[in-house]
Amino acid sequence: MGNPEKLMTQIFDLKFTSKSLQRQARKCEKEEKEQKLKVKKAIEKGNMDGARIYAENAIRKRTEHMNYLRLASRLDAVVARLDTQAKMQVIGKSMGNIVKSLDSALATGNLQKMSETMDNFERQFVNMEVQAEFMEGAMAGSTSLSTPETEVNSLMQQVADDYGLEVSVGLPQAAAHAIPAAKEKEKPVDEDDLSRRLAELKARDMFNPDFSQAAMSHCHEDHYSNLLDS
Repeated sequence: MGNPEKLMTQIFDLKFTSKSLQRQARKCEKEEKEQKLKVKKAIEKGNMDGARIYAENAIRKRTEHMNYLRLASRLDAVVARLDTQAKMQVIGKSMGNIVKSLDSALATGNLQKMSETMDNFERQFVNMEVQAEFMEGAMAGSTSLSTPETEVNSLMQQVADDYGLEVSVGLPQAAAHAIPAAKEKEKPVDEDDLSRRLAELKARDMFNPDFSQAAMSHCHEDHYSNLLDS
């Protein structure tokens, strides 16, 4: 990669490849939507086997879509690094002249010329940015030939819910649709319970008559309230 022209050609080719991968990603996304629509139509016809096949296809296209995007992102990172290298090569060519100018300025003690030379040197780095490391070490999650059953069922249920379709054959009910168990009706407080509570309060606060009297009054109020409610 010592030849700047060759390096720029490689950068152009990689950019073109990245754009091609992004087009493939958009194509897979479109095909995923088409497969979801087929799932909907199959469910409407009661063709659950066909709906399951279309759901598997939709999931496969979704996975391909994400893989294309990941690879395009990795290529973009490579292009950025190569672009930085190309700029460094251009800067390297001008370094010789800059060093000569600095030597001349130092020999003559011309501080103004030294300042101008350094300004020229710094301008070479204005557009330089620190590039990140490769986003990922490998393309995560290769396309699997078999799709998990739970994922297929989940997608079929999602499509059915989106279009307001009733589906129950072969599909597990989502936890969100489960009917919560009815709360047990609170039992009324009986006389024995009130007596026990009063005894505990008296034993705890026997040295504070005012507080015990207030607590006893409060318990009686609870008792009358429970009687009225019942």
